[in-house]
Amino acid sequence: MSSKFDNEQDLENLSPPAETPQTPDAAEPYSIFDSRQRAFIVIIVSTAATFSGFASNIYFPALPTIASDLHVSIELVNLTVTSYLIFQGIAPSLWGPVSDVKGRRVAYCCTFLVFVGACIGLAETKNYATLVVLRCLQSTGSASTIAIGSGVIGDITTRANRGGLMGIFQAGLLVPVAVGPVIGGAIAGSLGWRAIFWFLTAYGGGFLVLLVVFLPETLRSVVANGSRTPSSLIGRYPLVVYQKLTKVEWNSETSTAAPDAKKRIDVLGPFRILFSKHATPIIVFLSIYYAVWQMSITAMSTLFEQKYHLKVTQIGLTFIANGVGSMVGTLITGKILDKDYKKVKAAYDAQHPQTETGNGVAEAAEDDFPIEKARLRLVPLFSIIQCLSILLFGWTIQYPHKVPIAIPIISTFVTGWTAVSTQSTIMTYLVDVFSDRSAAASASLNLARCLFAAGGTSVVMPLVNGIGVGLAFTICAIVQLVALLGPAVQWRFAAGWRRQARMRDDK
Repeated sequence: MSSKFDNEQDLENLSPPAETPQTPDAAEPYSIFDSRQRAFIVIIVSTAATFSGFASNIYFPALPTIASDLHVSIELVNLTVTSYLIFQGIAPSLWGPVSDVKGRRVAYCCTFLVFVGACIGLAETKNYATLVVLRCLQSTGSASTIAIGSGVIGDITTRANRGGLMGIFQAGLLVPVAVGPVIGGAIAGSLGWRAIFWFLTAYGGGFLVLLVVFLPETLRSVVANGSRTPSSLIGRYPLVVYQKLTKVEWNSETSTAAPDAKKRIDVLGPFRILFSKHATPIIVFLSIYYAVWQMSITAMSTLFEQKYHLKVTQIGLTFIANGVGSMVGTLITGKILDKDYKKVKAAYDAQHPQTETGNGVAEAAEDDFPIEKARLRLVPLFSIIQCLSILLFGWTIQYPHKVPIAIPIISTFVTGWTAVSTQSTIMTYLVDVFSDRSAAASASLNLARCLFAAGGTSVVMPLVNGIGVGLAFTICAIVQLVALLGPAVQWRFAAGWRRQARMRDDK
């Protein structure tokens, strides 16, 4: 951790609320975007984040059909899910650092161009090898929208209001979990599975135009709090429109200020975060839970077809419960995160009064702030409930003649709710801790969870076929319980690690 890292966190918490009118002598607001503009920006980046989920989930109901059409086994088609997840993990490690240096808009435009091109190729694919390669390319284009969106939210929000907006962001990117399989099942059942990719082509191309027109540049090293106007056309527009329409008072003289010193694109940055003690325990924990969740989703199509003899369209409908649970959980969790943060912050400020006259005093106090208590208190609860829902899914779907299909479907609702609530909590925590490298932090999390999920989805069906559904997911639940050591380590030691880092920087 650098001194810049600490100072930016101090600025974030010492700055007045973004909506507060500013007097000439008052400090500049953390962001010049008013509440309506922030909400609009979050809607845009949340919609952009749906592409990664759409490209993945819209595909699940068609897996048996694709295997039949291309004359390959269902295990081989499942490997296209694995390859997609691998590149979903790797790609943000490139695009995240690019967005942290070159700007959010540049990164978005590049990724969407790659995505649209891959979708066109997939719609015309004739063989299995082409399918695998283009799915990897499609993942490269779509996966980074989540990391870049997290960076945008980190640019325009403070810790106090970040949890709720991150909840909205998570809910937006999870819309495909609910409706993607339904759309995919309907399209594949009526027009064929290739029509799925023509749909994604139209969706991606149309949204790229909307993104270019309406999303302002937010990268703080380029536009500061939004008041600095870049010289490049892609950076100036539509930022100048937001500057004119905002209701937040700001100093217009800063719009011509010189930009910060240029930073180099640090492709290895996400890997350093991934393997740092400040992040590794919590990232490994979340990666295991995400992998088990993806294993259950990947197995659903085949298991519901085999156990309950459902058709493609019917299989798509079974995914609704998982998606609805995901959206409901993350919206509620976002509000709880904001409430928990304010409660812990109020108690901390009462015990550690800060003065704004000495930067060193404020900085030291801020480093001691127990952010783990403000963000991670609900993690054990979500984790245990998810383990129980995974056990319920495995053992009920194993006996289709004794258990109605509604029971395993209800279990997927609970799994989606708890899995995404945990994910929202951990992502918000990492953006708090790595506020100056938010996109890179999100990319490191995405890399780990996708690689874990890739491994899990590649073995889930062989494991189920070998030992049975119930026992396979029992093993998954046991591994999840062991993974709870990660949050425990973070809770116990992370604050001390941050203090040690600050002391090294001071020396």
